[in-house]
Amino acid sequence: MGTEDPRRLIPRTDRLLAHPDVRRARGRLGDDVIRSIVQEIQDLARSGVLAPEEVEPAILSAVSSRQATSLTPVLNATGVIVHTNLGRAPLSESARGALLTAAGYVDVEMDLPSGARSKRGAGARQALLHACPLAEDALAVNNGAAALLLATTVLAGTGEVIISRGELVEIGAGFRLPELIESTGARLREVGATNRTHLRDYESAIGERTGCLLKVHPSNFRVSGFTSGVGISQLRTLADEYQIPLVVDLGSGLLAPDPVLPEEPDVASALASGADVVIASGDKLLGGPQAGLLLGRAGVIAKLARHPLARALRADKLALAALEATVAGEAPPVTAALHADPVRLRERTEALAEAVGCAVVEHDGRVGGGGAPGVPLPGWAVRLPESAARLLRTGNPAVLPRVHGGACLVDLRCIPEDDDGRLAVAVKSALAHAGEPLGTEGS
Repeated sequence: MGTEDPRRLIPRTDRLLAHPDVRRARGRLGDDVIRSIVQEIQDLARSGVLAPEEVEPAILSAVSSRQATSLTPVLNATGVIVHTNLGRAPLSESARGALLTAAGYVDVEMDLPSGARSKRGAGARQALLHACPLAEDALAVNNGAAALLLATTVLAGTGEVIISRGELVEIGAGFRLPELIESTGARLREVGATNRTHLRDYESAIGERTGCLLKVHPSNFRVSGFTSGVGISQLRTLADEYQIPLVVDLGSGLLAPDPVLPEEPDVASALASGADVVIASGDKLLGGPQAGLLLGRAGVIAKLARHPLARALRADKLALAALEATVAGEAPPVTAALHADPVRLRERTEALAEAVGCAVVEHDGRVGGGGAPGVPLPGWAVRLPESAARLLRTGNPAVLPRVHGGACLVDLRCIPEDDDGRLAVAVKSALAHAGEPLGTEGS
């Protein structure tokens, strides 16, 4: 008498789908996702990886833990405030609340008293103008690259954009600003040398085909030594003489000067120096959602807003809501991390080190995201064995530390203080699974 095929014991699909916990999960995940989970786990049983009696518990565990998004929340323990690989700026509570409000029907282009269509993004525009009074008008598009694309397309067309060779930057993932600008049909007119550019270089390049002067703040690098550049106020004089628009791309999103970063350019100072339009990012030092900000003279901003490309590049209602709340609400996490109280930061670091039995070491944080390149933010970190790094990254909660000099460094600068307890549990778990008894590292 033959032995019964164990695959016949695998629970049927219709019975699994009818389970109350699975049916409840359908409202959160959708039928297609639920069915794919069931099929994947049944296939594991058919291949012998799971026993038939393990199928139902595995499915219930999978549907209860699966989220509708594949994104994983991460505790940023690198000390890098604007971490591009972690989505740059974490949003403030006000901005998160604004996202929930904007998720439904909202008056993004509706004047409720009159019932007539209104101007899109009016709230974000007003918040930016209130925060930066030197700007006559403001416009938000979907990111910083889009803002530069729009400005050069509208102001230069197929003409020339004059820019210093020392400002032809490449940023993350091989993205080069010159290639972006040239994709619009404009021609780049490079002036000066990599390390030195003078006002006369700009002036000698101006001709009938000149569309605008462009000044770009370098990101992620510094040029030092025998160098010189041309300031915005000097370029303003030239722009007035030849009636040419002056565009300044700052990138970092700092609206006003910050004493912690005295050399980082800001929108207010650039406008005061004479820029017609200043470009900045919403998700860097501003601490908000991904957005490209254009602030400047009313006539120039109006011209940009009227161009057909502005429709293709416009920010959606979620970004506009979060942007307005970031500017008008409480200080965002980026600002808090940048201005972290050193005494309190040291106390928190020592408390974590004591809890996990490891040493405290000096550790410099960074702004990140191309902001303030080379500027250290003095602080401390808990030094763990390097083997703990992967376990922290794949744990629950996921923690991203810095791996440097053969050690795993946990910096609390970007960790919300309310998460200190969760971080301690994660570190203890990682050390235990790494086979490192508490109290050995640094002893």
